[in-house]
Amino acid sequence: MALTLETTGIVNMKDLARQEVVSYLAKKDSVLLPKLLPNELEFLQVVAEDDVTAVRAYCLSHPSLDINCVDFQGTSALHIAVKNRSEAMVEFLLTQPNIEIGDTIMHAVRENAIKILEKLLDTRKNTSPALEFVGSTHSPDFPEYVTPLMLAAHSRNYEIVALLVNRGHTIPQPHSPNCLCGECKSVNSTIDVLRASNARLASYQAMCAPEYLIHVTADPILAAFRLARMLKAHADTCRHQAAAYMQLRKQVSEFAVNLIGCCWTSAEVEAVLKQTCCLSRSLFKLPRLLMAVDYKQKEFVAHPNTQLVLQSYWLENWSSWETKSTVRKGLIITSRIFIAPLILFMCVAAPCHRLVSHYQIPLNKLITHATAYFVFLALVFYISNQDKAKQKRGPPNTGAETPLMLFVLGHAWSALRKCVVQGPRRYFSYAWNIFDLTMLLLFGLTFAFWLAAKYETLNEHEELERKYWNQHDPTLLAEGTFCLATIFAFFRLLSFCQLNYHLGPLQVSLGKMTVDIYQYLKVYAIIISAFAVGLAHFYQYYDGMVYEDEAGMKTVQASSFISLPDTLKTLFWALFCLSPLESADVVLDNRNSSDGLPLAQHTYTERIGYFCFGCFEVISVIVVLNMLIATMSNTYQRVINNVATEWTFGKTEMYLNYMYETTLPSPYNLVPTPIGVKAAAEWLFRLCRHKLPAKCCTSYANIVNIQL
Repeated sequence: MALTLETTGIVNMKDLARQEVVSYLAKKDSVLLPKLLPNELEFLQVVAEDDVTAVRAYCLSHPSLDINCVDFQGTSALHIAVKNRSEAMVEFLLTQPNIEIGDTIMHAVRENAIKILEKLLDTRKNTSPALEFVGSTHSPDFPEYVTPLMLAAHSRNYEIVALLVNRGHTIPQPHSPNCLCGECKSVNSTIDVLRASNARLASYQAMCAPEYLIHVTADPILAAFRLARMLKAHADTCRHQAAAYMQLRKQVSEFAVNLIGCCWTSAEVEAVLKQTCCLSRSLFKLPRLLMAVDYKQKEFVAHPNTQLVLQSYWLENWSSWETKSTVRKGLIITSRIFIAPLILFMCVAAPCHRLVSHYQIPLNKLITHATAYFVFLALVFYISNQDKAKQKRGPPNTGAETPLMLFVLGHAWSALRKCVVQGPRRYFSYAWNIFDLTMLLLFGLTFAFWLAAKYETLNEHEELERKYWNQHDPTLLAEGTFCLATIFAFFRLLSFCQLNYHLGPLQVSLGKMTVDIYQYLKVYAIIISAFAVGLAHFYQYYDGMVYEDEAGMKTVQASSFISLPDTLKTLFWALFCLSPLESADVVLDNRNSSDGLPLAQHTYTERIGYFCFGCFEVISVIVVLNMLIATMSNTYQRVINNVATEWTFGKTEMYLNYMYETTLPSPYNLVPTPIGVKAAAEWLFRLCRHKLPAKCCTSYANIVNIQL
């Protein structure tokens, strides 16, 4: 009985709720689905049978028939004809008065019905020319921002894309999500944010289709590179759609790779890579390859076709180098140290000699510059390993300082020249160039401190013992900067690892792991700051206190949490488990106890200190540090899994860097040669005539590419 009453109550409650819903809908505008009349239903059935004669007869016998009638799915007679791909039926229906095309153009595009699409477009052009190029409003199947050309590109319909492009259809370039122009402000104030975001993504999906790119541009590889860069920028801006944008970037990058893969001969590959696009070929013989490196198109750069052509330009007519034994290669590299003065003499006396052309081969430039750099390192090693026990105030006097200064000056001139030739943005995009500038800056500071030390020793005592020197003495400052410069100079040898197949991936992984460490340093900075601020002065009262037990053993209060610098130092070394466990101990001084009062035990303070110190160890060492190790392991694995692309791209960057170098290394490049003087004169002439190339497309945006 109780169950019956309960069930009846539930039913009554449902009926009551249903009555309330009906009453509410009666007060509102109801959405009514279209209901076909008997003659309209029969008409659609006749159209579906694809009998034009029967349809014509039915229309004549029913003059009041609504030719645009639709069923509950929004399907009209014209829709049925398009889906049946019946050209005759579509042609007949288009001749009927007041026929509504609606979104049948979009359906014709989706069905890949070219002849029908042409008829629909011609009819739309005759009735409403402007509506031919836009999407369909109030369509149940297609958003209104999707145009026929966009749908054709999404569907990868090559012929329809060609047809629409020939009729003048275009896809306008979407504005950036952060664009603040007047048009975007007015649109953003009236349009839904989600709709605008989806419309932008749909536009890029159409623009990235290979069927669209090859019809709208004469240089699809350049268009693919630019689209890839824009998509990367949009992915960084629109994080909610980052995955979709990155997928499009991968798609358009693969399109460029597939194009270079279609080349069957090296001549065809060279023709592609020699596309200038505002960059003079006298500056670089393969400007399109340089552009691919700028745009980080690693798969394009690492493609075998690209690498084979690059290798031919790297070796030129010295292909026998690859067949030489390791011993012979070592002898050639070593002998280059003594041949360098001869190369200088030939460049000055006979710049057109065949030997000069031989030493202008990029591989020869690498060998010459590498051997000169080893001489530079030998000078640095010789100066840095002098005995400082008996060193007097002032600069060192080993005799190697002047050659070292010439080497540094030559490297500075080479860096300046490459910055001018490549353009600032391209030059600073190469990490090793920034590394070189840092090294040169340290050497420059060292030389400045040497001069300051020399000046001070002229007016003050030179025999003063080192322990009496001021901490900011120029000699000490010079030793510090020279120490850092020496580390940078020898660390630069890592760049040569890129040339080796086995060491190259390790060097690439090291660079990427440095980025991982930088990201985790942000997290660690927050953690260490939180604990350091809390513990900074927690033990300040106990500073210097000593506890002496009955046996005379003394325990001194550690300076771990006395001040902010001491706390930061303790927590930093605790990350590597180098801080002592006694860092959180509280030591109370019992040597000068007065008034006969018993010595207190500050156990609570000590426990709080141990608790905070332990929490820091757990969070930083066990959690954060192990997460960093896992991230770096993942980074290394990604590089190894894609070793062919990553290593080849890094090697190519080094190849291009040495193709920009002069024939003579530092410090011989300080000597003016006829070739250098001629190039400088041409540059000055073009500078005076204001004919320097502007905004070269192979560089990043708005970069002036100065050619030497």
